[in-house]
Amino acid sequence: MAHPPFLWRLLLALSAGALLLLALAYYWLNNPAHEWLGTGLFGLLIAHNLLHRRWWGSIAKPRRAPTARLDRALTLSLLASMLALLISSVAISQTAFTFLKLEGSFTARQVHLFAAYWGVVLVSIHLGLRWQRVMHAVRHALCFKAESRARTMGLRSAAAGIAAYGLQSSFVMEVGSKLTLQMSLEWWDFAQSTLGFFLRWLSIVGLYTAATHYFSRWMQTRD
Repeated sequence: MAHPPFLWRLLLALSAGALLLLALAYYWLNNPAHEWLGTGLFGLLIAHNLLHRRWWGSIAKPRRAPTARLDRALTLSLLASMLALLISSVAISQTAFTFLKLEGSFTARQVHLFAAYWGVVLVSIHLGLRWQRVMHAVRHALCFKAESRARTMGLRSAAAGIAAYGLQSSFVMEVGSKLTLQMSLEWWDFAQSTLGFFLRWLSIVGLYTAATHYFSRWMQTRD
């Protein structure tokens, strides 16, 4: 069996990621649900970082491996995006933080959207850097002790299919425009398909996760 604390941390991280994706569906949820989901997300993120406080305590230590330096830079970038998301969400709140009586500006809303979409990308990269550990934990949890070439090929084929769909979805959802603060004309019709929205965003997460995983494995061969 995989070590219980790691499985707990993994479940916590996946739950936070699920809330982040759910919160993207603003026009499907309505504002109050969006804000309370966001509040729950930050509660999970606080718990996640408390569980990893030892990692934060060692962040100033020199790291020789390129993958370790990349991980530190990306984690700090993810922290910055989550802080920007939190601060902007409080500033523009119409439900959860109205008692603060803040008047959210157009700039704060732009920062909120910018941080949210970059947050999805950075979370995906963060997951990709840890994908070997995740698969190791899942394999042990399912009691797959022996290596299986057929299983490996099947999983790689599935990853390639998800990544291909994620690449196509990136154009459909205009991810590039969203990440560069350009005007996006993309508007999802939730009356036509709600599931399609989440499948496209999940495939985009899969694209960045798979690309990061294989890139980090290539970097490890050069260490």
